[in-house]
Amino acid sequence: MNVFIVLALAIVQGLAELLPVSSSAHVIVAEKILGLDPTTPEMTFLLVMLHCGTMFAVLVYFWRRWKELLSRSNPRRGQFVGMLVLATAATGVLGLGLQFLIEKIVLGGTKGAAVEDLFGNLWIIGTALAAVGILIIVAGREAQPAADLKEAGNRPLRSALFVGLTQGLSLPFRGFSRSGASISVGMLTGMTRKFTEEFSFFLAVILTVPVVGREALRLEASRRALSDPSNLPWIMGGLGLVFSFAAGSLAIRWLSSWLEKGRWSWFGVYCLAVSALILCLRGFGILV
Repeated sequence: MNVFIVLALAIVQGLAELLPVSSSAHVIVAEKILGLDPTTPEMTFLLVMLHCGTMFAVLVYFWRRWKELLSRSNPRRGQFVGMLVLATAATGVLGLGLQFLIEKIVLGGTKGAAVEDLFGNLWIIGTALAAVGILIIVAGREAQPAADLKEAGNRPLRSALFVGLTQGLSLPFRGFSRSGASISVGMLTGMTRKFTEEFSFFLAVILTVPVVGREALRLEASRRALSDPSNLPWIMGGLGLVFSFAAGSLAIRWLSSWLEKGRWSWFGVYCLAVSALILCLRGFGILV
């Protein structure tokens, strides 16, 4: 791994993360094309650092709006905080539950088994992309116009619960776009497009902290086991964060524009096309 590879992956990550097309799927395929193993601690740590960079881009972009939502002058502040707490709890319960099932049952509970071992499985990635593509198309066609909705929906806690569960479902399955799935579910449960985008990305920022911590601990455990004193993974991760922040700052403006123009379902069509391409490449043995 060198600076040019990190730059290339950061551009892919930054441009795709804030669009509902699964940045992880794109980065993992790019890694495989470059001959890298996306399941190693070094590469999964780099991936979450790339995510961290795009989350800083999200913070900058939404900062003013989130300050308004959390301001004491906002009469719905309590409702918004309650939605965040409920959705985060739902994400944690389902995400940790799936992690336990995958590591202890699917992977047999063997020593060193981790959910990250599935990250390079192109069959899973392709299938997950197809699933989220269908969900995005359905949301784009079935969601009510913003003029007919309350900002947070008629049943905000119910909507928050479903968005949180959807985000939890996306954690172990690369390809099942977190933003694509959670924003689509928010729209289908009655949130306006603008509000569900703001809410979904706020949840993503909250989620980033424990995910980065988990992968940092996994990286350090791997380094200790191999007696590797090199700080290169941390250096490359820091560079990736900076690069992906720059690319993510551009992508988020495109996402917001397309959401407001009613082109959400186009992203679903793209996900289906990429899913078909990945499954074909895997089926013919071009990528493994």
